[in-house]
Amino acid sequence: MVIEQVPNVVFKTRVRDESVTGPNPFRWQDRTTEEIFGGKRVVLFALPGAFTPTCSSTHLPRYEELYDEFKAQKIDEIICLSVNDAFVMFQWGKQQGAKNVFLLPDGNGEFSRKMGMLVEKSNLGFGMRSWRYAMIVNDCEIEKIFVEPGFGDNYAEDPFEVSDADTVLAFLKGAEAPKEKPTRLEFVG
Repeated sequence: MVIEQVPNVVFKTRVRDESVTGPNPFRWQDRTTEEIFGGKRVVLFALPGAFTPTCSSTHLPRYEELYDEFKAQKIDEIICLSVNDAFVMFQWGKQQGAKNVFLLPDGNGEFSRKMGMLVEKSNLGFGMRSWRYAMIVNDCEIEKIFVEPGFGDNYAEDPFEVSDADTVLAFLKGAEAPKEKPTRLEFVG
């Protein structure tokens, strides 16, 4: 299946709202695909889960680190998507110190399913999750997608070869993907 456009879904997000009193100054805000991707050029990378080793040690941090270089390539926003709820994504972003990358919760996995990227990860106790991939989206149209090898349910490994920030950035610059990738850091969670 070849998808040329991002699917239409409604994302359940939480946003800071100073008018909300108490220790949790946030409110629910539905955001549509059109609101997130319409009229701009976006890099989205999807991963199996917040707080997981590769996602926390390398995938998200490297996109954060290279943010200015992506902006120089006319990317308006970098989005990290995971099949987690808004509360988990918020806490993970806070723990990671994410300032540049927008963490987008796909709590029900609807976007991942409609992208054809929802896989069973019950072998890890995760249930249904997104396969690891990245894509460049221009006004809701998919320009390029980088899907990790081995796509399928309960795949025994966690490939991380083509959806990384360095590979996507190299593509945007018209260069070859770097042979040496950042080493996966040891993650203690």
